Amino acid sequence: MSGADPIVGAEPIVGADLIVTGGTIYPVDAARSRAEAFAVRDGRILAVGTAEEIERFRDSGTRTIDLAGAFAMPGLVDVHNHHAHAGRAELFELTFPNTASLDGIVDAVRGRAATLGPDEWIVGSSWGTGLLDTLGRATARHALDAAAGGRPVLLTDDSHHNRWASARALELAGIDAATPDPEGGSILRDPATGEPTGVLLEAAGLLVEAVSAPAVALSAEQDVRASARGIEILHSYGITAFQDAAISLPQMRALAALDARGELDAWVVSSMTVNDQIFGYDELGDALIAHRDELSGEHHRPDFVKIFLDGTPPARTGAFLEPYLPAEGDDEQSGHDDAPWHGGTTMPAAELLDWLRRTAALGISAKIHCTGDASVRMVLDAVEVVRSEGHTAPIYQIAHGQFIAPEDLPRFAQLGVAADISPFLWFPGVIADALGTVRPAAEVAGLQPNRSLIDSGALVAGGSDWPVSETPNPWEGIQGLVTRADPSGVRPGTLGPEQAITLAEAIEVFTVNGARAMGLGDTTGSLAPGLSADFAVFDVDPFAIPVGELVGLRPRATYFAGRAVHRRD
Repeated sequence: MSGADPIVGAEPIVGADLIVTGGTIYPVDAARSRAEAFAVRDGRILAVGTAEEIERFRDSGTRTIDLAGAFAMPGLVDVHNHHAHAGRAELFELTFPNTASLDGIVDAVRGRAATLGPDEWIVGSSWGTGLLDTLGRATARHALDAAAGGRPVLLTDDSHHNRWASARALELAGIDAATPDPEGGSILRDPATGEPTGVLLEAAGLLVEAVSAPAVALSAEQDVRASARGIEILHSYGITAFQDAAISLPQMRALAALDARGELDAWVVSSMTVNDQIFGYDELGDALIAHRDELSGEHHRPDFVKIFLDGTPPARTGAFLEPYLPAEGDDEQSGHDDAPWHGGTTMPAAELLDWLRRTAALGISAKIHCTGDASVRMVLDAVEVVRSEGHTAPIYQIAHGQFIAPEDLPRFAQLGVAADISPFLWFPGVIADALGTVRPAAEVAGLQPNRSLIDSGALVAGGSDWPVSETPNPWEGIQGLVTRADPSGVRPGTLGPEQAITLAEAIEVFTVNGARAMGLGDTTGSLAPGLSADFAVFDVDPFAIPVGELVGLRPRATYFAGRAVHRRD
């Protein structure tokens, strides 16, 4: 044990409600590397130290958690997920893995169709982005139509930016061979026949979302159930604080309802969606911000806006400084007017700057989706202006940021911009494979430059982007950060091993760093006096097992404000 001792001095004035002892405590606190016990009062950490020191806080009403040799650490923090969408998918929609083949997806749809009436919608997720070429043929949509028995189907990809729709769904949305591409989206057409394949990129998916939404809309109480289920799943992985990366008004109302009932057992920071090319939300931007005060609570804090500044590289909608690789069948880089295609942003630089200025004046921070290095640079340039105008308080997160120009790396620390590194892209897998079809191999090998960001002094915070990732398991991310290898062991090799970080650093990424990036650094993220008693208990010390076994860690129990919110069966 090292560092300052918070207990030296006078006898405690009040006794502890709870003492946690009998194992190893890993506080993730600069003042103390390890401890034997900690005391809790009114849901907050009272003291951390040796078992003997903490015993001084015991009185007649103190409860004890005997770790029996286990390992306790702060509750894990997920800085980027869509918890309500994940809860909704599990409770009310069709789900299948993003590794499913076309045949696997068709079989899943066929099974779901057998349980529905003849005109009921089938909505679900997530098909792998690597299937874009396969699904971009009319023959694939014909297979989907047959499996659905003529029902309308709308399936989301693993980025949640793109859709695949059946013929009946296209018909209801008024999409046919003559339908022009909407602004900000593309309707993929069969190269042989010109008919829509059902693949809808970015904003094109909203054409079908608009007609499916009324048919599959949830009631207010179902929204509450979806949110609660998402949080229940997060607790099962030891997560006690998270940021919903792009929230809707019904989802904000659901969190506020849980908070008002005393049932929101997590610190939740909401990102109010400014622009929407993928979800089909009714209220956006100022219309959503208008509800911020009424829906804020003790545990629900809608303190950010979310701006989608570009799309996804596999769909060629990420904004890059250098052009995309040629598309299949093209002789050279293609784009508008036969110029090399760089992708583009959803708004000009002036509009982005206006949003950051206006929200900064309201004390609102911003999470900005950037998948290409050109969009990253646009954000850094805008933040530089906002900071120069005296707005030092807002937190700015660049979400994803897997591609960053080398000269822009030091600007994160210089401007106080946090790197929200999600989803789990720092090891070989289906998403990295899809990126390799559109970007040069050297770029893909260096994506998610986490080592470089940390060494430059940047705040790096970890998220899952669940349900883009199949689970919100933080240890998948932690193991991948350390090894740059596939935690499942399915994919061989490593992805940019020079960008690996240490296990201690990776745990900070998913605890204290995440809390700081969300504006909760004075509330949670470590086991230090004054912070919320949020912690997870594991059977083994992560530092004492082979790094390749980290992905299998699951908490024995998860505690929020000193109360058990999950116990493993």
